[in-house]
Amino acid sequence: MNPAAPFIRRPVATTLLALGLLLIGLVSYRALPVSSLPGVDFPTIRVSASRPGADPEIMAASVAAPLERRLAAISGISEITSTSTLGNTSIMIQFSLSRKIDKAAQDVQAAINAAAADLPSDMPTLPSFRKLNPSAAPILVLALSSDTVRASAIYDAADSILVQRLAQVRGVADVSVSGAEQPAVRVEIDPGTAAAAGLSMERLRQTLVGANALAPLGAFEGEKQAEMLGINGQLTAAADYNTVTIRNANGSVMRLTDIARVFDGVRNTRTTGTFDGRPAVILTITRAQDANVVETVERIRALLPELQRWLPAGVNVQVVSDRTTTIRASLDDMAKTLALSVALVMFVVYLFLGAALPTLAAAITIPLAFAGTFAGMKVMGLGLDNITLMALAISVGFVVDDAIVVIESVIERVERGMSPLQAALEGTKSIVFTIFSISISLVAAFLPLLFMEGVVGRFFQAFSITVTLAIAFSVIAAITITPMLCAHYLRVGPPGRLAQAVGPPFEALKAAYLRTLNVAIRHVGLMVLITVLSVFASVKLFGSLPKGFFPQDDSGLMFGFVEAAPDTSFAALRVLQERAAKIIQADDAVAHVTSFIGSSMRASAGNTGQFFVALKPLKERGVSAQQVTARLRGPLRQIAGLNVFLVATQDVRTGGRQGKSDYQFTLWSADLKTLRDTAPRVAERLRTLPGLTDVSTDSDNGGLQ
Repeated sequence: MNPAAPFIRRPVATTLLALGLLLIGLVSYRALPVSSLPGVDFPTIRVSASRPGADPEIMAASVAAPLERRLAAISGISEITSTSTLGNTSIMIQFSLSRKIDKAAQDVQAAINAAAADLPSDMPTLPSFRKLNPSAAPILVLALSSDTVRASAIYDAADSILVQRLAQVRGVADVSVSGAEQPAVRVEIDPGTAAAAGLSMERLRQTLVGANALAPLGAFEGEKQAEMLGINGQLTAAADYNTVTIRNANGSVMRLTDIARVFDGVRNTRTTGTFDGRPAVILTITRAQDANVVETVERIRALLPELQRWLPAGVNVQVVSDRTTTIRASLDDMAKTLALSVALVMFVVYLFLGAALPTLAAAITIPLAFAGTFAGMKVMGLGLDNITLMALAISVGFVVDDAIVVIESVIERVERGMSPLQAALEGTKSIVFTIFSISISLVAAFLPLLFMEGVVGRFFQAFSITVTLAIAFSVIAAITITPMLCAHYLRVGPPGRLAQAVGPPFEALKAAYLRTLNVAIRHVGLMVLITVLSVFASVKLFGSLPKGFFPQDDSGLMFGFVEAAPDTSFAALRVLQERAAKIIQADDAVAHVTSFIGSSMRASAGNTGQFFVALKPLKERGVSAQQVTARLRGPLRQIAGLNVFLVATQDVRTGGRQGKSDYQFTLWSADLKTLRDTAPRVAERLRTLPGLTDVSTDSDNGGLQ
């Protein structure tokens, strides 16, 4: 039985089949998500809880511990950590890769509800949770700045308008706002005056709440008409509080302004943000798991002019970092590599076949195999990235192998006097088993990669699936379109000029190979010795090579952490961070610097701040992001009272906690005092080890109490 016979005898149907496969591949190609690396979804959920005024130890004991007891009972958890600061607790729960994030979220909500009875009754709200993907680096960072509009007004517009609208864009997973806070009326009470008047803070709080109440009053109902009752109970500006009465006794009226200063401010005064030294609000946008990064950013950029009209006049929206710039460059480079691979393979095929039609018959299998591969990738949930494009580039040689075997078999029979049709039928029938065996052996070589587990396994699975699909569709093309072209269009004539020119050098190369082969056969012992020495040298070289979890990326974006002493005030931290920002901005490789203290992106202590550092294009700066980090490390260390940690943003990140370095080492103990005494000594010892830098600890115990 010859499976290729129907395709050889029906050239029109075979041609239509090939065109259909090309069209399906083209549609699938345009629908594939684009990113730098295959998406690895880490099911991670952050639980946040607040208890204003509670110190970190009380938060850990009264809030974090009851929650962790309930959360730890959820199945599939691979890591759970909590961080407690003044009045806040953040618990990061990372699940195994096999768990679905939606089902995990339901379990987390059930655990929070079960823990409600064990939590303190004075918590203002129940703990909340948020689904995260710690491996998702920002695809777009925007800065909103103005010379005339206050930062609080910009934040209010961004939080109430931009965040909701940008979150609706297809492909956007999350939008975070940093650098300011919502507008609020602040009341600063003079404790001495209040005490002299016999007023407690609790009574003043109740008075303010009562004066600002918005409650239903009812209605008047008559025989013919009804009227609703209402009051203007919302005080939205500082001036509205001037008439609030604190006490009225014996004709003496005491107003709020008699014992307090009332002014328009923000909800949280310990927040600030700058963009290239100017006050700004920072928007950080991350993509959904299966989103096309390039298309998502294009949708956001197309929406920005419309969003600009919704903002207050004088507010400028600037792009700090666009992840698609490096993604486009990387994918373009891989596409050029792929095109070069195809061209070189076709040149070699033409060099040895010496005729245009056989070369075309071999070359046509490449687009057909890739079209089928794109369709298979769409079905399998893969996308276009550096890993899958590399797999396609490697597959070029595999793809044409089957077609070359078919062509050689057909040409050999035509040269013996058969007609092209008969030669195609018999030639394909004689080698179809060989084609299947070659392809299966190639697939078997990549089969172990399909069963790799963990993060690295996810990347190699995408690579293996892509190569397997390309090989499978190359077999289909080799037994359909290739023999059909040979049967109906092949004409064998005398060798062309190129074949005649290549012949003598090829014969000389073959003769040289035979001479070296004879020498190797006569000296078996020497060849065995060389083989053993080669294996030994390979083992030694492998041991001396630098090793890591994954190659370092250069996405053109760096993330910075700023850490001051625990007792540093907000004003002092702001000055120190501005000094660090100026040093970073002065570097020739830096394009933009955004600096912010207080963020909705992560729970942070009061003595910490963050940076986003956007680098110039690689051609302009000439050095990698890692080299820029090393170059800035010296000047930043000269800032007394401040530690600055810069990390090049990576596409591959693991762990639920975002650290200040590439790796994290966790200490735990049932005795908190022992842990606090041991952690600084371990960190200090690690700083003395060669090859380590930016060693830090997330335990701040030196603050004043």
